[in-house]
Amino acid sequence: MLHAADGVEEVVLVDSREDRIRNLARSYKTAPWHNALAPALAHVDAVVVATPPSTHVAVALQAIEAGKHVLVEKPLAPTSEGARRLESAARAAGVVLMVGHTFEYNPAVRKLRELVQNEELGEVYYIDSARLNLGLYQNDVNVILDLAPHDISIINHVLGRKPVAAQAWASRHAHRRFEDVAYLRLFYDDFFDDRGLSANIHVSWLDPCKVRRVTAVGSQKMAVYDDLAADDRIRVLDKGVCLPADGDNMTQPPTSYRYGDIVVPFIAPDEPLAVQDRHFIECIASGARPLTDGQNGLAVVEALEAAELSRRLGRPVLLEELSSVGRFTQSFSLGNGHSPSSGNGHSPSSGNGHSPGSATRVVAVPGRLSAAAPPPTFPSQGAR
Repeated sequence: MLHAADGVEEVVLVDSREDRIRNLARSYKTAPWHNALAPALAHVDAVVVATPPSTHVAVALQAIEAGKHVLVEKPLAPTSEGARRLESAARAAGVVLMVGHTFEYNPAVRKLRELVQNEELGEVYYIDSARLNLGLYQNDVNVILDLAPHDISIINHVLGRKPVAAQAWASRHAHRRFEDVAYLRLFYDDFFDDRGLSANIHVSWLDPCKVRRVTAVGSQKMAVYDDLAADDRIRVLDKGVCLPADGDNMTQPPTSYRYGDIVVPFIAPDEPLAVQDRHFIECIASGARPLTDGQNGLAVVEALEAAELSRRLGRPVLLEELSSVGRFTQSFSLGNGHSPSSGNGHSPSSGNGHSPGSATRVVAVPGRLSAAAPPPTFPSQGAR
């Protein structure tokens, strides 16, 4: 997307794998290419990091320390400590740090946020999200780290706040090392009873049906965002329940049900990735703070880290606990903890699907780099 954006002067490609960089070079015949990031940095103004999550911090820090603006594919980092390092480094260097939470630039998600923020659904009871498919299995993270960043980002954006706690359950079925099916619950109120605002997330690499759906249930109406729908990605349903005035009367039904109209609002056909990339370029040019900045990315990483810790401990984990567990949480950052050298790296079509691109002069980093030092590894525990 970036290579066709206004304000882009040149694209530079970087990948340490010879076969992949040559394939990319055939698609972008005029683009210079390198097998490592360091020699490319002198020729660019910004870097798009689309490498495996375990390498995000090392690659992005290398670019930031060279004074380059950085767009990092989700998640910003595998740990909250890494995310804070990136934000601190970018602030000290005076460069733009942006995370690729592409769905926050999706017109349908923005419409869902508008419905919630304008209280058109009434009081939001809960949000339910499902991101399921057969694949794509990854080599360096489990399904939580791979897919849940999208849903956490969407839900945080729609509600306008971040969770206070997370709980997760996950199973390892077809994959020997990483969980391929997981359920998360995010708590958005300071109390954990059945009436607090929460969000449920189901992610899976092992499902026969492809599902990309978010449901917001309110006291007045309900809304469904289906990213796979062609013409009705957002549906607002005038459905709900009505409690009887005399709730103690056991001779009456406990509730009645309301069925009304279904409204399909207009959704602009803007391509979210193009909107995101234009925003990155605009922030570089103007010095503005990105909508999905380092703090935005940190909020998602903290929820992921709390979910991973919860999965191991078997209980909800407050986000404020993360600062007290310190290095211990690093062992959870990659699921079952292992060296990223076992992975084969994301291709440009994986994850958020960044096409190699540039902002003024931008280097796209779509593969594993020699500059990306692996994080510390810890003995793994069995999946729950």
